[in-house]
Amino acid sequence: MKFPKSYSLKEIAELIDAKFVGPSDFPVFGCNEIHVVEEGDIVFVDHPKYYDKALQSKASVILINKKVKCPQGKALLIAKDPFTCFNKLTKHFNPFSSSNSLISKTAITGKNTIIQPNVFIGNNVEIGENCVIHPNVTIYDNCVIGNNVTIHAGSIIGADAFYYKKRKEGYDKLISGGSVLIEDNVDIGALCTIDRGVSAITTIKKGTKLDNQVQIGHDTIIGEKCLIASQTGVAGCVVIENDVILWGQVGTNSGITIGKGAIILGQTGVTKSVKGGKTYFGTPIEESRKKLKEIIEIKQLIKNQKK
Repeated sequence: MKFPKSYSLKEIAELIDAKFVGPSDFPVFGCNEIHVVEEGDIVFVDHPKYYDKALQSKASVILINKKVKCPQGKALLIAKDPFTCFNKLTKHFNPFSSSNSLISKTAITGKNTIIQPNVFIGNNVEIGENCVIHPNVTIYDNCVIGNNVTIHAGSIIGADAFYYKKRKEGYDKLISGGSVLIEDNVDIGALCTIDRGVSAITTIKKGTKLDNQVQIGHDTIIGEKCLIASQTGVAGCVVIENDVILWGQVGTNSGITIGKGAIILGQTGVTKSVKGGKTYFGTPIEESRKKLKEIIEIKQLIKNQKK
């Protein structure tokens, strides 16, 4: 999430009530999660397990809950609860704005695009040319839809990320300030749900096709010309490269990569990153030939034991 202009380290520290280490005029341009953070951004970390990863990331400012040695060329923001401070930044720079109409006055719709009845289109949404948006579709604020896109009935684009921190009193939500980008020539089936990024953009690239009832998690990037079959659930922060096929009822862990041209057979649990150009099956996931051979060997072993 980029800020509308550059802010000084001191200004950000005052906004979130944090101490700072570094020049008071150190420039800050945005805030992002660690997997998408860029130079000029703030990244937050609140667990010792991830201190080094955050400090060595591309982030220019580390929002942390312990005073540590500041890496050269960077700055620190020190606060008791970085999670809450990160939410303060999202609320300040991207506050929720309600709508009082089915199609916001700030939404932009391209030439020859058809919007069917009962569609909700939020603030600052952009929809390209020659699209068809079927009944009861909901498109949240700031989402961008390309040209020649079809979204079938009941699908929801841009709902919040499923991201919580466990507290003594219950679960604390990390507020979503990102959006969704759907590029040209994408088809989205009925009752699909595509969550917006926490701080970046959930992206579905050109020519990809989603079946009905597919869930795409926050900040995930799906490549070009992918096929994703019904009842598949893709977790947050996943990278699916071009030409991947996910058959029905596939589920993935978060933060993994599925390589170009991989085929994931039905009901597979993608528990780890996998290379492209191969076919996979099972839970835990393995190459399909290897997995099927293991199943046959186990059946044969059981059969022999019964003799």
